[in-house]
Amino acid sequence: MIRQIIIFSAFITVLFSNTLAAQDVRRWEDIDTTGYFNEDMLQQNGITLLFINKDSLANLQSISALKEVFWKIYPEEMKRFNRKSPKTVTIMIGKEYKGVAASLHAVIKIDQDWIRNNPEDIDLLTHELMHVVQGYTYDVPDNWLTDGLADYARYAFGVNNVKSGWSLPPYHPGQSFKDSYRIAARFLVWAEKNKHKHLVERLDNALRNGSYNRRLWVKLTGLGLNELWSAYAANPDLNMPF
Repeated sequence: MIRQIIIFSAFITVLFSNTLAAQDVRRWEDIDTTGYFNEDMLQQNGITLLFINKDSLANLQSISALKEVFWKIYPEEMKRFNRKSPKTVTIMIGKEYKGVAASLHAVIKIDQDWIRNNPEDIDLLTHELMHVVQGYTYDVPDNWLTDGLADYARYAFGVNNVKSGWSLPPYHPGQSFKDSYRIAARFLVWAEKNKHKHLVERLDNALRNGSYNRRLWVKLTGLGLNELWSAYAANPDLNMPF
């Protein structure tokens, strides 16, 4: 009997511990409302922006600029890439994400320290909004395209890239499309200009609907992905204004 009581007691302890652990698990979209918390809900043309600021020292000009970027860029990205994008987007400035910014489930979290120290970098939101538009699963093939396409969107739609010091880097030997971000974005710009004017839209749509595979590059450009990169490396000039 004593042994049974001890076993039962241990079971209750484990169960209670697991329950507490489950309660402590926070989803990405769960935002801590303790401490300084300011929430602003705005609506235009069927789109809702929930803007949350958890930084009591935030630059109000930066907040205003980020809101302006949202209302200018998000409808443009939706129109070009995915008209079924979420109609409600949450943007939060705070400490919950450390780095620059990240997005999931139409919730974008911006590192308060980054935007404080880099107030001109408002087009980080242009990049993150493209992720909302993309709506890809975690396991998309060639996942380097995810951030490559988002930086392509920043290049194509960005409103303050010059002032923030952001640009596409020139090609140099040793780069790879797998480097993603700006390197992949520049490759996409080149391929779009030289091979297929709707390449980016077609890639994005295929990644979203699950039909993407590398044969798509051959279908759209006449070259396999590695061959296309070799052609880019041989003549990487972006000699046409975007």
